[in-house]
Amino acid sequence: MLPHQQTVCRVLLNKSFFSEAALAINSVLTLQVKRLKNEHIIVLVTTASKEEAETIAQRLLEAKLIACANIIGPVSSRFLWSGKIDKAEEYLVFLKSRRDLFGKLSESVKALHSYEVPEIIAFPVVAGSKAYLDWLDSCLR
Repeated sequence: MLPHQQTVCRVLLNKSFFSEAALAINSVLTLQVKRLKNEHIIVLVTTASKEEAETIAQRLLEAKLIACANIIGPVSSRFLWSGKIDKAEEYLVFLKSRRDLFGKLSESVKALHSYEVPEIIAFPVVAGSKAYLDWLDSCLR
C-alpha cells in the first residue's frame, strides 16, 4: 500500500470510528432524555380537610395529571408559620404522576388549595414493578 493510500485508510477508519462513537453517544443521550421525561414521581400534599383532599385528587384524576391518590389522615403536623411554632390536624395525600407533569399538577393544586402556601413536594420513584409503572403511564396524559 502506498503512503497516500495508508493516510486515506486511516482517515476513513477515523471517520468510521467517530461516526460510531457519535451514534453511541446519541443513543445514550436519547435514552437519558426519555428516562427523565418519563420519570415517575410521588407528590406529597397536605390539606386542611378530607373533603379538600378528595376534591384535589378528583380534579387531578379527571385532568389525567395523576394516576392514583392515597389520602391518609388525619395526621398531626407541627411547623413554623409567621415566626411561631404552630400545629394542625391535616390530611396527607400521596399523588402518583410523572416529572414532566409536575408543573401542571402543582399549578392545579395551588388553584384548588385553601392554604396560602400549600405543601407540594415531589419525590422520584427509584424503582417499581414494570406492570405498575406501565399502568401509571397508561393513565396519564
